[in-house]
Amino acid sequence: MKFLGSVLLSLSLLGSMTRCMAQPDKKPAIPPANEYSEYLETVQKATFRYFRDFAHPVSGLAPERTATPNIVTTGGSGFGIMALITGAERRWITRAEALQQVQKMVAFLEKSDRFHGVWPHWLDGSTGRVVPFSEHDNGGDLVETAYLVNGLLIARTYFDGNPAVEKDLRQRIDRLWREVEWDWYVRDGRLLWHWSPNYEWRMNHPIRGHDETFITYVLALGSPTHAIQPEVYRNTYKQSDHYVNDQTYFGYKLPLGFPMGGPLFFAHYSYLSLDPRLMQDDHTYYWEQNRNHTLINRAHCLQPRQAMFGYGPGNWGLTASDDYNFYDAHSPTNDNGTISPTAALSSFPYTPYYSMQVLRNLYLREGSRLFGPYGFYDAYHKGLNWYSNQYLAIDQGPIVVMMENFRSGLLWKLGEKTPELWTGLSKMDIRRPAHPTGFYAYAPDFRTGYVDLWKHPDRGAFVLDFAVKGTQPVTLTARDENDREVQKLIDNKAYTEGMHELLFQLPQGRYVFELAQGSEKRQMKLFLHQGVDNQ
Repeated sequence: MKFLGSVLLSLSLLGSMTRCMAQPDKKPAIPPANEYSEYLETVQKATFRYFRDFAHPVSGLAPERTATPNIVTTGGSGFGIMALITGAERRWITRAEALQQVQKMVAFLEKSDRFHGVWPHWLDGSTGRVVPFSEHDNGGDLVETAYLVNGLLIARTYFDGNPAVEKDLRQRIDRLWREVEWDWYVRDGRLLWHWSPNYEWRMNHPIRGHDETFITYVLALGSPTHAIQPEVYRNTYKQSDHYVNDQTYFGYKLPLGFPMGGPLFFAHYSYLSLDPRLMQDDHTYYWEQNRNHTLINRAHCLQPRQAMFGYGPGNWGLTASDDYNFYDAHSPTNDNGTISPTAALSSFPYTPYYSMQVLRNLYLREGSRLFGPYGFYDAYHKGLNWYSNQYLAIDQGPIVVMMENFRSGLLWKLGEKTPELWTGLSKMDIRRPAHPTGFYAYAPDFRTGYVDLWKHPDRGAFVLDFAVKGTQPVTLTARDENDREVQKLIDNKAYTEGMHELLFQLPQGRYVFELAQGSEKRQMKLFLHQGVDNQ
């Protein structure tokens, strides 16, 4: 606790000094409102520093991992660009400082190795030359390029000002985006992941789903210059043994993907700027997909037989990360006892209460060994007393971005304003949902049947999402467990069609919420929490 207190104090003091020194012309950032905001701020800000303080000095890009600081990762740098934008909005750095680093990155990327406009997985951070990822993988990597381009496009949307320097950045990003030849990577009607000037199509790896590569199709279909045809998406990504799932695990239906969902980064990488609440096709509501995937992962970890690994409500989350054998894609069907902090922390938008349980447990109980200068280290195995001493860009980036999407929705809002993303989604027949009146953001805990709703730490109130169909007024009533009315939170009020949110205050406890519109009624059992338990 002494160590953790000193870390918290030093981070707070450093953040205050940075804001005062870097932004004398701006009001200081609003201080965190409570202990939970303090936890979020401390962890998110420390993790952000991986992309600021540990950025490569020449390229400004993100090193693959702390052990190899000269090898930079293109995909992880795309995540890092969104982390820099988060830092600017949080006032950890100024907008001008974030702009300057993105400028450096873009200038380096313009001169670095590309293969039909596609960057490799790894680059030498000093020279821009390709660093082979594997024996035959020394050319273009379309998926890592998608992560990078996604970050660049979000930067183009964010830096929307009139100063010449911002206009120049937007033009240069747009040029790089237009030069990516997504269609050239189509062979025999399939979109392939890799191409090498030495080995050509030797890798022969079609990009099939459902997994972390979803964003690749969004961008490949949304390209204004080198778009693939929609049938390539249908004939490659959707033609997989692990596309349609439709099985139920622990009471949660999983529309797509591997048995029990696979590693949790599937629900993170493609959704850093894509708000799954706004995405539905004829088969899948993507919010349900990602939320249930996360809940299945957690439910697996809470099974009694997993106690041998030290799992519990404050210690769950399986995804790709380092482990005691080096590296693996951990999941409920490939579980060796390794917990990766990025799994639960990058799931904050889907499971805020459960993710905060993990954050507090890791910080308070494991932090002396697991928390360092750039946030939580990559992974640990409690049963074997093994703790990583490494940071990986692809694991740190989603923590910063998805925690921000929970806190403010920043990157999702920027994605919503990036037209090419919606062009790609529309070609995939993905549209905004038109829900009947009811509750759609929630699924009850598999053990209790209640939805655990936690007072939003930054907003100081409970936040409830609900949908309205039609123009008929709605009423929302909170009842206690004995069906006695406690309070009418909405009293016969008309809303526009679509999703809405309600901020409200009630004492901690168990309730039944009833949303009524005419003769139609929808109910949901809620456990309202003022704070978060460690257990």
